[in-house]
Amino acid sequence: MNRLAGVTSPYLLQHADNPVDWWPWAPEAFEEAKRRDVPVLLSVGYSACHWCHVMAHESFEDDDTAAYMNEHFVNVKVDREERPDVDAVYMEAVQAATGQGGWPMTVFLTPDAEPFYFGTYFPPEPRHGMPSFTQVLEGISTAWTGRRGEVAEVAQRITQDLAGRQLDYGRAAAPGPEEAAQALLALTREYDAARGGFGGAPKFPPSMVLEFLLRHHARTGAEGALQMAADTCEAMARGGIYDQLGGGFARYSVDREWVVPHFEKMLYDNALLCRVYAHLWRATGSDLARRVALETADFMVRELRTPEGGFASALDADSEDPRTGKPAEGAYYAWTPAQLEEVLGAEDGALAAACFGVTQEGTFEHGASVLRLPQDGPVVDAGRIAGIRQRLLAARAARPAPGRDDKVVAAWNGLAVAALAECGAYFDRPDLVERATEAADLLVRVHFRAEDGRAPRLARTSKDGQVGANAGVLEDYGDVAEGFLALAAVTGEGVWLEFAGFLLDLVLDRFTAEDGSLYDTAHDAERLIRRPQDPTDTAAPSGWTAAAGALLSYAAHTGSEAHRTAAERALGVVRALGPRVPRFIGHGLAVAEALLDGPREVAVVGRPDDPARAELHRAALLATAPGAVVAVGEPAADGGPGAAEGEFPLLAGRTPVEGRAAAYVCRHFVCARPTADPVELAAQLGTAAGSGS
Repeated sequence: MNRLAGVTSPYLLQHADNPVDWWPWAPEAFEEAKRRDVPVLLSVGYSACHWCHVMAHESFEDDDTAAYMNEHFVNVKVDREERPDVDAVYMEAVQAATGQGGWPMTVFLTPDAEPFYFGTYFPPEPRHGMPSFTQVLEGISTAWTGRRGEVAEVAQRITQDLAGRQLDYGRAAAPGPEEAAQALLALTREYDAARGGFGGAPKFPPSMVLEFLLRHHARTGAEGALQMAADTCEAMARGGIYDQLGGGFARYSVDREWVVPHFEKMLYDNALLCRVYAHLWRATGSDLARRVALETADFMVRELRTPEGGFASALDADSEDPRTGKPAEGAYYAWTPAQLEEVLGAEDGALAAACFGVTQEGTFEHGASVLRLPQDGPVVDAGRIAGIRQRLLAARAARPAPGRDDKVVAAWNGLAVAALAECGAYFDRPDLVERATEAADLLVRVHFRAEDGRAPRLARTSKDGQVGANAGVLEDYGDVAEGFLALAAVTGEGVWLEFAGFLLDLVLDRFTAEDGSLYDTAHDAERLIRRPQDPTDTAAPSGWTAAAGALLSYAAHTGSEAHRTAAERALGVVRALGPRVPRFIGHGLAVAEALLDGPREVAVVGRPDDPARAELHRAALLATAPGAVVAVGEPAADGGPGAAEGEFPLLAGRTPVEGRAAAYVCRHFVCARPTADPVELAAQLGTAAGSGS
């Protein structure tokens, strides 16, 4: 009996009709394994994973393979996006044993959840030095029945090794200017000056590192940092990793030149990159950065927004190829010259091929190409190209579309809230601010839940407006708090600051160790073979540094010493890792830049309908000072409390200047004179190059 029919995960539901007797991750599955005296086969993946679909079609949909799995194993399916804690624990074991990881992840466990054999994708037949999946199953079953003592010894040794990997935190101090400079130097050594980005193929968008580079330039004036960020952003925006028709970014590029992507589109990538391009525009005024930020925001709203107001997790890499009727990666996005001509006619088809790098040989598969904007493309009238884009987009819409993973992940929606709120404010798009507010409202209405008389907690996921069963992890608390803080700064609605404070109090109470380090799961979360704790970024900011950033911003808003101290203690890990592995702790380095700069505290007071207040508010939001926090509200009347003073502590005692809307800037416990001039405010929010303070 397949037990996945009633779950909320779209990935698990994709397997609900498999002949495999799947269980979701639950104590009952391990009890069943003990009762039957068989090992557990743990299969972990996610909805947009191409090779997860391949292995499912080849093996999990095969009746003979499924029958063997059902007879010899208890089979457990996990959506890594719903249970990042389970994924993290066993992925660490896979990487330690094999030197690499990825999805699908295949792990064999004892009934006590101890791992003893690992892998990722296994083919249906032996291939490229890999055993077939059936050979692996038979080998594991034989070892379990004939060499049980050896299996138990291996499982215990691996589990003990994992338990011994607890982070040696050592109460390190927060990073200073020297560590930030060392991190920049290390990044320079790994930078691909010819193509942008870092390292070789496959090449991932370095979202958190780009944010660090922009903040480091803002604090120090280092032109090299800005150049690396700007050139990388341009290379990605011109490459096939960026959807030249519909906007939005794919997961990564399979090559060093950003030409051919792995086509899945993830919410977290697009939220992070939308914000990076908006911040690049803020720093440079780049038209390209503005266009990409807005197109990416519009992509998220158009293609990922759910009827409940949240944002879906991903679009699949695969879609049906009209030529074969079978799923194929990239079928929705790739074009041949003949297809361009069919839609556009001969003249515009040839122009589109030259403009978007579509060749007769193709850059992808079967003679098709991924659309790009090569540097050596023709100079063409922008209006004509815009018309060509619209016609191609309309034609593409008639193709079978990639599937969508509709579950709403709290952390990634927090990232989207921050990006959309800021884009809406920067580019005079109130509709984007509205979409951010609606997503934040969904997180409050659906994802905050109370259990057993305890204070409400944050749930990890929801789908169709129904909350999922899994508890939020640290990245959910940190990223949602960050989104709420950004929304508070843009809207002037202090309730979002209050909600952020509620979440961050739970971080202090439930996720923080005595030495100031942070765990990925709460103190009272489900016990796994080890409690996950990882300060390094993956495709999104680590929960550790996301929480540190939100704690720092909240402390700047409220003056809370407890929250600032917690942020500084958490950033000690950045002092240790930043100079050595900056690519893997980019978000922590970005937060460290905010700490080094203050962060600055900006309070804007004036009547809501006063254009002067709006100008000051905009000047504050457009400041590049790293991590600056902004509060805006009405002045106090007749010496009484202001309308927003209770919600925004920064507004306490702030009054207009000679009856005019005014802004107050403070930093390191020192305040500049209040100003009613947006130009002067912008100057106060600048930083002398090389100050290092």
